[in-house]
Amino acid sequence: MARWEPDSAERLARAALDLFAERGYENTTVIDIALRAGLTKSTFFRHFQDKREVLFGNESMYELIVTTTAAALAEATPFEAVQHALDAAAASVFTPARREFIVRRAEVIAATPELREREALKELGLIELLVGALRRRGVPDVAARVAAELSSLATKIAYERWSAISEGEDFGLAAGSALDEVRAASVRWSTLFPAAADK
Repeated sequence: MARWEPDSAERLARAALDLFAERGYENTTVIDIALRAGLTKSTFFRHFQDKREVLFGNESMYELIVTTTAAALAEATPFEAVQHALDAAAASVFTPARREFIVRRAEVIAATPELREREALKELGLIELLVGALRRRGVPDVAARVAAELSSLATKIAYERWSAISEGEDFGLAAGSALDEVRAASVRWSTLFPAAADK
């Protein structure tokens, strides 16, 4: 067997998703994944630390979102800066070609309590990274936290809509629409319940 396979990480990830769906996450081993992909265990560990990292080894996406948020035009509002980042994610991560993989990943995570907890922690970590990126843009602390939290909610809504269709809408467009809706809803809430909003 060749020592280097140009698509080995993708093959391993898809094999892992197949096995997680068939047998369950807990009943799948690294060796199972490597065999299903037609690769060796050592090849697996060149790409992933463990089987969990097949699902969560997306630090590059987080780095992309944070750096593009920070790099948005100086006059951009916090939400416009986040939109800039989500457009970048749409172009490189949430692509039509990866839609099926991303949807299947979410299904595997939803079926496993341990993975749901890990996903929640990753989401919290991304919010904190966004807060830091917005602060570096000069956004005050509370405003940065509000923008990051609302942006996280909008991203979840956009993902749910985007993943529900087999083709068509670009993730960046779905994210922009969700951001607008979340911002509008927050304004309506503060208008309807001013006392609560002030607390």
